Amino acid sequence: MSLSDRRNFLMTSGAVLATGLSGGMGRAATPRDCKPNFIVILCDDMGYGDIGPMGGRDIPTPHLDRMAREGTVLTDYYAAANVCTPSRAGLLTGRYPVRTTMSRVLLANDTHGLPKSEKTIADALKPAYASALIGKWHLGHTGDDWDATHHGFDLFYGIPYSHDISPLAIYEFQKGEKKGQWDVDYPRLQQQFHARAEQFIEENATRPFFLELALSSPHLPNYPAKGFAGESKNGGAYGDTVMEIDSIVGRLMAKLTALGLDRDTMVIFTSDNGPWFEGSTGGLRQRKGGGAYDGAYRVPFIAHWPGVIPAARRSNAIAMGIDILPTLCAMAGLPQPAGVTIDGKDLTGVLTRGAATPHEQLLLFQDEDVVGIRTQQWKYVRADFYMKFEVPLEGRGYPQLYDMRDPHEQYSVASLHPDIVRAMQARMRKAEADFEPFRGEHRDRLAHPDYKDAHVPAMWQD
Repeated sequence: MSLSDRRNFLMTSGAVLATGLSGGMGRAATPRDCKPNFIVILCDDMGYGDIGPMGGRDIPTPHLDRMAREGTVLTDYYAAANVCTPSRAGLLTGRYPVRTTMSRVLLANDTHGLPKSEKTIADALKPAYASALIGKWHLGHTGDDWDATHHGFDLFYGIPYSHDISPLAIYEFQKGEKKGQWDVDYPRLQQQFHARAEQFIEENATRPFFLELALSSPHLPNYPAKGFAGESKNGGAYGDTVMEIDSIVGRLMAKLTALGLDRDTMVIFTSDNGPWFEGSTGGLRQRKGGGAYDGAYRVPFIAHWPGVIPAARRSNAIAMGIDILPTLCAMAGLPQPAGVTIDGKDLTGVLTRGAATPHEQLLLFQDEDVVGIRTQQWKYVRADFYMKFEVPLEGRGYPQLYDMRDPHEQYSVASLHPDIVRAMQARMRKAEADFEPFRGEHRDRLAHPDYKDAHVPAMWQD
């Protein structure tokens, strides 16, 4: 299907196309295969409240503000996990990370990686798309085939894991072959990622491409580039790096316009999980790695595609990082990977015409444990952290049910809705059973005998 046909399909499906769309077609200097381009800008540890489009006011983000004015914001978008490795696995595969054995954060001494049997977005878009992952990988870093080019990408330029892990170097691989390795200049790192991304876009301007620009900021420690250090009046060095990210977004969008690709390209901006020890959750409860509460999972999401994705729209339809793969496949007119279970759903309707969520529920995991379930209205939390322990909450007499029309999750409404509690507990039991075959190292962590026989008030019992 040509890009013109794809636009017509989206329009007849209910998308509101901008006037003068035909004038935006074919503006590239040379003919190109007519499928849309896709860019996913994935930040590291950016909080929900760090940027203007999600309600942040402490750090100026004019380019992201403009992106939101010209595009659609999903206010209830969840990362695929509350920490980076599983979140990135979920985004790239469209599957809950427990299915892929990537349920926990990889550290320098780990030898595990994303299995070669897993199919990524880059795999799904082949051979129609050139593909690159530029920035942070964090899905394995040992052996001769750890990098993204052994998982469907044509190009990998970046670092193997977070920039607070050592030893650290920048690598470049092309189609499985190592092309270079360099020492890291931390204050220049994000700028280097951006420069290589622009080079990739220029090199592939006449054919469809998929780019994941996986910035390693604002993950701590912060290393703002020259020209940004000290610029944030309220956010310190963390705010400086958010301003640098905003600038990178602006420059990338300007590059697309200069190349005549802006109307042929969907750009998504999001984060891999909530903020760590700094950053704003925007009033959401908990932070990175923290149980099933929203501050750990709920992150910024902006989608921009002039003429296809409506401007200045906000949607509260629930969505998750696992939805990116099926959405890009649908927009490209390509099938999803065969022979694997895809947990994500196609968000085309949500993004182009404001449709309701395609999800009945989203599952929230802490490592291999299902610790929360979110439906469009309700949230059921099964476990949280107390001191250094992951504490089961079921069976203790205070079930945690939240009406998500109030996103702050401060007061459980379980006593007001015992029927909803029972329904959500039934969903939880089914989810546990469905994913039990994929669990391994922490199989019985939330089934501790201290809690299994705890008193359960009659009103919570089936």
